[in-house]
Amino acid sequence: MADVANLEAAFERTTINDENDEQIVSTTAYHKAKPAVAGLSSSQSAANRMKLPHQIPLQKIATQNAKTANIAKVTISASTSRPSEHNPSHRRTLTDSAVYTVPSNPSTPKQWHLGMFEIGKPLGKGKFGRVYLAKERSSGFVCALKVLHKSELQQGKVEKQVRREIEIQSHLTHPNILKLFGHFHDAKRIFLILEFAGKGELYKHLRREQRFPEWKAAQYIAQMAAALKYLHKKHVMHRDIKPENILVGIHGEIKISDFGWSVHAPNNRRNTMCGTLDYLPPEMLRGGGKDNFYSEKVDLWSLGVLTYEFLVGEAPFEDTQVMTQRKIARGEYTVPSFVSSEARDLIKRLLVLDPEKRIALEDVEVHPWIVKHCKGSTRAYERTSAGKGRSSSDETNDSY
Repeated sequence: MADVANLEAAFERTTINDENDEQIVSTTAYHKAKPAVAGLSSSQSAANRMKLPHQIPLQKIATQNAKTANIAKVTISASTSRPSEHNPSHRRTLTDSAVYTVPSNPSTPKQWHLGMFEIGKPLGKGKFGRVYLAKERSSGFVCALKVLHKSELQQGKVEKQVRREIEIQSHLTHPNILKLFGHFHDAKRIFLILEFAGKGELYKHLRREQRFPEWKAAQYIAQMAAALKYLHKKHVMHRDIKPENILVGIHGEIKISDFGWSVHAPNNRRNTMCGTLDYLPPEMLRGGGKDNFYSEKVDLWSLGVLTYEFLVGEAPFEDTQVMTQRKIARGEYTVPSFVSSEARDLIKRLLVLDPEKRIALEDVEVHPWIVKHCKGSTRAYERTSAGKGRSSSDETNDSY
């Protein structure tokens, strides 16, 4: 149980002391900082006025040792009833779902506060927040705690963005989407209780490997397609798909983690320009005129850019700002010869200027390139991991 020992070692008494607040013992944060809640104030009265979405209490989470396949279960219970047992005996693959269950309709939300958590090592720092490894004291449940400072959110004018992020992410439950279990706040800060992704940022994995082998890229894209299909069925556009916004779970599964630019649009039409330039679709570059609407198909374009970057190591339209915009508007890119014909075909069918002609997510999941590489994924993953001589605990230490 080397992974468990290494994880436990990360929980030492930590003092969070930054330029924004007093010294606090046992406090903590997560991946790229997020926007905040409309009308946030650093005063206690404003904090009390702030209305946040309904909190979701956690019932059970199961964490598997990647090397021994042993399961360690921890429980945070919102009621006195005993949660049902979960059978984790099935063999996992890279594309398997994460093993956890959350109550679908909790009766009494748990009232979280900072004293309920033991704070571990810092996991990351963003523009508006810090993320820490954390453990719920009464149960030992391991999570990531993101700390957002209200004053920074106000200065960055991102209160509405954070409110939207919390509202959207708290209602999502999918193995390839980072789970937001709950949130709480005090006079100066907002705390998000997030699922802990044990292997850290996908971006760091990509930079280390330079580019992914096709079998791994295909499995990641298959998981992304499943997650996006789930989001779109709930009328959620992500609008900022890129490696920096994806984490890797303890079993090697990927998890979309940043919903700062996401939006719930039941009519599937928006006209706001947002996201990251290299991944922006042409319909977003045309600006936010009243008649220039776009749909959830913006995420399909970004999925095509992501596929290209996984396989090549850089975005297809990467250049100066002016040239990048020009290339995107014209759909001009070159695929290196080492990329297989099947992968080229999927990229070509995603990076289509006309949004209505882009391949559907259902068809992405059964595309020949995906089908070819998503069979026998366990053997391929284990073989590659063994060849690199890296243990799962090594990966955990690279997190965030």
